[in-house]
Amino acid sequence: MKNKLLIIGASGHGKVVADIAIKMNKWQSIAFLDDDKGIKSSMGLEVIGTSDDVFTHIDEYEIFVGIGNNATRQRIHEMLETVGASIPVLIHPNAVIGEQVEIGFGTVVMAGVVINCCTSIGKGCIINTGSSVDHDNKIEDFVHISPGAHLAGTVKVGKGSWLGIGSVVSNNVNITSGCKVGAGSVVVKDISESGVYLGIPAKKENN
Repeated sequence: MKNKLLIIGASGHGKVVADIAIKMNKWQSIAFLDDDKGIKSSMGLEVIGTSDDVFTHIDEYEIFVGIGNNATRQRIHEMLETVGASIPVLIHPNAVIGEQVEIGFGTVVMAGVVINCCTSIGKGCIINTGSSVDHDNKIEDFVHISPGAHLAGTVKVGKGSWLGIGSVVSNNVNITSGCKVGAGSVVVKDISESGVYLGIPAKKENN
């Protein structure tokens, strides 16, 4: 384990990631990389370069992708894996994690989250503030569970899907990869086709 942490992305989501890293009290120093050269510091932490500079720091730092966009986060995370970067898991001290829960590298679990037993969460996920993921869920890689979203038991969420703020998923429901579920929407049956789903109950938007 390296005692320095480098976070790629110094704006909104990256700041929350940094706040969690500070509260974990695990790293002697924390810094950012950001492609906006106008940002010199964030959260009182120095921005030491752009994302292109990551390769020069790979031996010295653990590296975490603090970017909210699922596709961008996936692209950078997979590049880091390819070059052998050390990628941690960040869990806020006020999150509640049940027994036999698996959490993949590069995933952040934010304040007030509850993840109940026997759930697996993939790599590069965001389990955002105050959300809950109940027992026996399978959350695949690069999923974003937004603040205040609630997933009942035995839910499966496919790779790269995004569940909006305050959304609800009933038990025993499967959501396929590449879906967006709108804020406040309620998913009561399986979603087998990628797309945008809105409403109560959630229905596919036809563009």
